[in-house]
Amino acid sequence: MFFEQYSHEPYIAVGRFWHSIKPGGREERKDRFPEWHERGYQALAVMERHLSTRDWLAGDACSIADIALYAYTHVAHEGDFDIAPCKAIGAWMERVRAEPGHVPMDWRP
Repeated sequence: MFFEQYSHEPYIAVGRFWHSIKPGGREERKDRFPEWHERGYQALAVMERHLSTRDWLAGDACSIADIALYAYTHVAHEGDFDIAPCKAIGAWMERVRAEPGHVPMDWRP
């Protein structure tokens, strides 16, 4: 959970907010995107290495770690992150999506 809060969310989620959600955000924070992308890709690289040798982030089944990191990873493209080269992350996201009760973050009531 510390990894998600300090190495993942501040770059991937924040980049997503300013790139896709905040009107005018791309222009307003264009000077910050290089840092957000550098640090966000570092976090994704950690996840990719970890998931290249196991199916889940912690243990033998989907856990709170997977749920927490899936949330912004599966919408990272909305922050202009290209995760297509991250094959282990892609396979992991498919496993998370296949979990019973999965609801994507773009879901609206």
